[in-house]
Amino acid sequence: MTGMTDTPLRVGLVGYGLAGSVFHAPLIAATEGLALDTVVTSDPERQEQARAEFGDGLRFAATPDELWARADELDLIVIASPNKTHVPIATAALKAGLPVVVDKPIAGTAAEARELAALADERGLLLSVFQNRRWDNDFLTLRKLLTEGELGDVWRFESRFERWRPQPKGGWRESGDPAEIGGLLYDLGSHVVDQALVLFGPATSVYAESDIRRSGARTDDDTFIAITHANGVRSHLYVSATTAQLGPRFRVLGSQAGYVKYGLDPQEADLREGKRPGTSAEWGVEPESLWGRVGAGESPLTGGGSPEPTLPGAYPAYYAAIAAALRGKGENPVTALEAAAALDVLEAARRSAREAVVVSL
Repeated sequence: MTGMTDTPLRVGLVGYGLAGSVFHAPLIAATEGLALDTVVTSDPERQEQARAEFGDGLRFAATPDELWARADELDLIVIASPNKTHVPIATAALKAGLPVVVDKPIAGTAAEARELAALADERGLLLSVFQNRRWDNDFLTLRKLLTEGELGDVWRFESRFERWRPQPKGGWRESGDPAEIGGLLYDLGSHVVDQALVLFGPATSVYAESDIRRSGARTDDDTFIAITHANGVRSHLYVSATTAQLGPRFRVLGSQAGYVKYGLDPQEADLREGKRPGTSAEWGVEPESLWGRVGAGESPLTGGGSPEPTLPGAYPAYYAAIAAALRGKGENPVTALEAAAALDVLEAARRSAREAVVVSL
């Protein structure tokens, strides 16, 4: 491995679908100290797409096994392939002596996540999970408000990741096969649960309702999760593809004030449109018209509260932290054990929805 030198750390990216091409490759390429070296995809069109953006020097492999054969030429493996492949590919990478970043969810079960964490510890290797929504603009703003005590003691946290997609798109994410680890509970649910645990700490009980609403859908597309945290905060989390009228992204209610924020962080849309970090000082910045409001006693939609400037979103900070951690200059930004704690909640939610019970953790 390159180690502590100033030479860029060479990254092998497994998968060049949505996650690989829209999120990981652009963020890796934009990070000082990292170099996108090899992309694993056997699709000629995806190879040409990657080469067009990242240059003729980019290398390709048809399978992850080709990377293990030249592990000494790489310093990090990023896994952005379908969910069901995360555990076997991460296991192989760690056994090949390579640090690993895995897109969420790291695994289908908390037990598998903890087994991977133990393997990484045994090998002395970094294992991190790409929970990019910790660097959303609204989440960063809410953390600031909580740190400054602007809301008082938080009693209830409402978080929504809702969409209006009345027709299923198909693909493995909407497959009913449990082996695919599809459905919104594990997709968007991985984000909202992780955020709730980061903000308010461990869960003690979980209740969930999970439905398949759309004709032709094969897995959950409308799910609600209620978490009781050890500190008494209650989180109400909504993930849906069937929401005709979108609610606030956050509604956070405290003893002194509340914070209400509508709209999604702009970074994903910008990445999808081909915009790249580092090309503009306005990266992650949203217009003042979308700022949330802090106040008490009146709806923000009728003028209640005061505008709260939204901090810029900062997805590039994740890979900057990875580069620092690999060089021994910082901590792992998202550990596998943190991801396992979120999977504990997701597994409890799945059981709760299936059996109509409250699950204690």
